[in-house]
Amino acid sequence: MSHAEEKLAALGLALPVAAAPVANYVGFTVSGNTVFVSGQLPFKDGKLPVTGRLGAGVSIEQGYEAGRLCGLNLIAHLKVACGGNLDRVTRVLRLGGFVACTPEFTDAPKCVNGASDLMVAVFGDAGRHARAAVGVASLPAGAPVEVDGIFEIDPGVTP
Repeated sequence: MSHAEEKLAALGLALPVAAAPVANYVGFTVSGNTVFVSGQLPFKDGKLPVTGRLGAGVSIEQGYEAGRLCGLNLIAHLKVACGGNLDRVTRVLRLGGFVACTPEFTDAPKCVNGASDLMVAVFGDAGRHARAAVGVASLPAGAPVEVDGIFEIDPGVTP
């Protein structure tokens, strides 16, 4: 078990199976020592626990939890990209967060914090990253949050 998975277990979390893409794209690409993980929705056990928009029935707390689930799904794809060895992750470089919300909603960063806080909890200082948090009109399947990520890995560590 990697250090990251030990930290997840201490948080009471387990990595899900990385979900297969639902359209014409791949879950991640690797270029040199950089992994680009496609946008992840907050699926848990194959379902979205909450749907809708922030500012129109979805609370900030639900948005934060959705962001955290997105982060967990990012890490699941990252594990596959690392050949099963999350100890290869040397840095979380950037997260891009999208929050489905009303035009008046201005707390998108609070929702994406769910993913950001998880990265720091799991990867420590290497989990601190650059980020964007953008409000949008809608997301696939009615999801309230979607997060993508860019990670640096050690190519010299064997899977």
